[in-house]
This record gives sequence, structure tokens and C-alpha cells, in this order.
Amino acid sequence: MIDRNICLSHFLAFRYVYDDAEFCSNIRHQRYHRQNIRSTYIHSAKDLDIALRNVFRMISNERLGLLLSGGMDSAILASYMPQGSDAYTFRFNGGSFQSDELHRAEEYASYCHLNLNYIDIDWPAVEGCVDVCMKRKGAPVHSIEPQIYCAAKASKEKGNTLIVIGDGADYVFGGMDGLYANDWSFDGFIKRYIYIDPKEALVEPADISSVFEPYRIGPNSIDYMSFLNELCTDESYASYENAIGAAGICHIDPYANMRMAPPLDISRLRNNDSKYIIRELFRMRYNNFPIPKKNPMPRPVDDFFKDWQGPTRPEFRKDIPINELTGNQKWQLWCAERFLNMID
Repeated sequence: MIDRNICLSHFLAFRYVYDDAEFCSNIRHQRYHRQNIRSTYIHSAKDLDIALRNVFRMISNERLGLLLSGGMDSAILASYMPQGSDAYTFRFNGGSFQSDELHRAEEYASYCHLNLNYIDIDWPAVEGCVDVCMKRKGAPVHSIEPQIYCAAKASKEKGNTLIVIGDGADYVFGGMDGLYANDWSFDGFIKRYIYIDPKEALVEPADISSVFEPYRIGPNSIDYMSFLNELCTDESYASYENAIGAAGICHIDPYANMRMAPPLDISRLRNNDSKYIIRELFRMRYNNFPIPKKNPMPRPVDDFFKDWQGPTRPEFRKDIPINELTGNQKWQLWCAERFLNMID
């Protein structure tokens, strides 16, 4: 079914198209499909340590590259990588953007005896590879995808056969603490979760509530934990799968097939102890290092789009308050318009 309004509405709201609709007839939207692999259940940091040792033992015949940020998740993975392996860290504006993240990645790589490779990202680099990512996905893409593609391409060119990523830790071990902060009403969760309300950006917005309806409880409650464990993870995993696949290399996320054995302790998450099992394992692996502050993958989209005036295609409203949007929201509008220009 071709329905551009549904596709645009989903992308703006979720950064992902959950509906079976297509943007056009000559390009298919590639959807993420979960692999049916038996989950490893984690009770404690010790369990997680054993599980990670097993994963790295199973891939010991591969030549590994690691996406290394300044956060706990990838730092932990770095500590299991074979010494001398390649790690890839994004660097923006010559290292001046989020320099604390960069310095922590440098410290982790040195501590674990990894060969650190900087992936320098500027706007020409992003613009030069976003089309490759969009063509493979058959849809507009998340703002992290071009830079992931650049790192994966560099890793492949260096002879690595498998990229290690740590995206799944947030979803498995309670890293989405902002979304766990409240017992949301159905309407309140929708308002909190979506990125751009399609009604505020599109001339003909589609209803997106059907994505949330399967998780409704009673008249106005929602099983938000199941939503985050299912649909939210699909959107994130799809971004890595697409960008790395577009570079022609495989990847593994050691956290993705793990599950918490006891339910998440919501009270701990709401008292500034998110990812408490990850925190404990980080302390075990990096005894003298401070717990790093949790940050999303760095990308200077606010700077990239500070002078952008907004989309001009007829699908978009003329009264979008561009100056009130974040850089990431501007990226979604810019990327959606670029994709439409590409397929028309």
C-alpha cells in the first residue's frame, strides 16, 4: 500500500515507519526483524560478566572493531575486546564538541590496549553519505546513521569483519530512565514519547495512535514498559542494522539478546540508579574510573541546523515554528524532505 502521509507521520513521530505502508512503488522500506535467538537471563553483574565472556569467546575467530563512546556500555565491551583491536570514536569540530566524551573514550581505549581510530564528522561528511543510508532503508533515517556508516566503512576498509556495538544496554538494563520516570497516562505517554507531532508539521497528517493502542490498559493507562521493550528497541536497532549493513559489514550487539531475570527495579531507576547492573559491572572492570554521565551518541545537529529555514515541499506546513525545534527535530524534517526529493 502506498501512503506517503502515513509514512511521513510515522517517521516524524517515531523516527521509524511501523506501518506496512510504502513511500512509493519503486523503493521498498526495509524493516527491522528481530532474530529468534534464545535470550540469556541476567540476575547480577557477575552473570553479565560471564555472559559477555561467552559472547566474545564465540566471536574470537572474527577480526573485531568496536564503536567506542565515552559511556559505560561501550566501555564495558572494550574491556572484553582482544588487545590491539580497533576502536572507533566520533570526533566533531576537531575534538571541541563534547570533548569530555572524547577524552573518556581515549582513556578507555588506552586502559584496554585498543587501537583508537577517530572518525571525524562534519556536515559535508554527513551529507555525503546520508543518501546511501536512505536508499538502503527505503526511508528517511535517524541522525546517527550517517556517522555510524562512516565508522563501519572505515572499519571494513581496515580489514575488520565484525563491528561490536553496545546499543542494547539501555533497553535491556533500564537506561531509558526518563521514560520510566512516571506511571504514564495513555495520552501523557504519547505526548512525551513522540518526537514531532505530525499535526504540527504536515499538511495531511495521519493518525499515529494505532501504534500505541495495543499497549493501552483501561480507558487511559498504558503498558509503557512493554512498548519500550518492543517498539522502541526496534527503532533503535534498525538504525544500527541499516547503517552498518550499508557499509557492507556485519555487527553484533552483545547486550541485545540478554534479558533481566528479575523485573527492573523501577524505584532504583527513579532514584538516579539507572542501569544498576551495568554500573556494578563497570566498577568491576574499571575499578578506579568514575561512573560517566549518561549522554546520547554525540552529533552536533544544533550547530548543523542553526540557520536552516525549514522544509519547502508542499507536504509540509508553512507555519512550522522552526526556531522552537531542537536540532534533532530539524534533522527529521530536513531528512524527510531530502528523501522525498530523492524518490520523486
